[in-house]
Amino acid sequence: MCNIVRQARQLLLIILLGQFVLSCSLDTGTRTKMEHMKIDEKVIEARDPMKVIQPLWLSVSIEDSKDEYEKNLQPFSSHQRAVFAMMWYIYEVDNGGHSQFYSNSTGIVWEDAMNGFELIGLIEGKEIIEESAKRFETRPSFDRTERRIALDKLDKNFDDLDSRFYKLDRAVNITERIADYILKNKAGFYFEGHVEVPVE
Repeated sequence: MCNIVRQARQLLLIILLGQFVLSCSLDTGTRTKMEHMKIDEKVIEARDPMKVIQPLWLSVSIEDSKDEYEKNLQPFSSHQRAVFAMMWYIYEVDNGGHSQFYSNSTGIVWEDAMNGFELIGLIEGKEIIEESAKRFETRPSFDRTERRIALDKLDKNFDDLDSRFYKLDRAVNITERIADYILKNKAGFYFEGHVEVPVE
């Protein structure tokens, strides 16, 4: 059952990540339009964290600098920011472990993901990210190139932490815990506004 849930979650993430990749290509001449988006009670009560943070998937760039990342996050709440980061972290670690998470542009969210796990009361999740960050000579850089250089110098891999994360997810179903958190903090997730999306 856990494998089916994980596969379904990965499929949904792949679809949403496809939308995100398309939105990242906006500067290359892709036609875009402004689309009205509303995250209300109905969306929140469906218990799908990916749909709840869809405005962030389409608006927040993890491909650029930390400054750009922060600028993109300004319209959103700390709750939305935390869930956005945790969902990126979950997707990447599920897909290729902490090495993939840090080597890809997604590594920019590491600190927000760590804080997010604390926010939802899943302290072991926070501790796993905290331990992964300690394996760098200094804190992991928010710059992808610098992180990759630092990864090449690591003495220890992340296999043990990958295993701890998978075990934790099997034990508590992290996505369900995030959905519980969203339901308990609805006001932090409401959104209504226009988001720039690619024209298909």
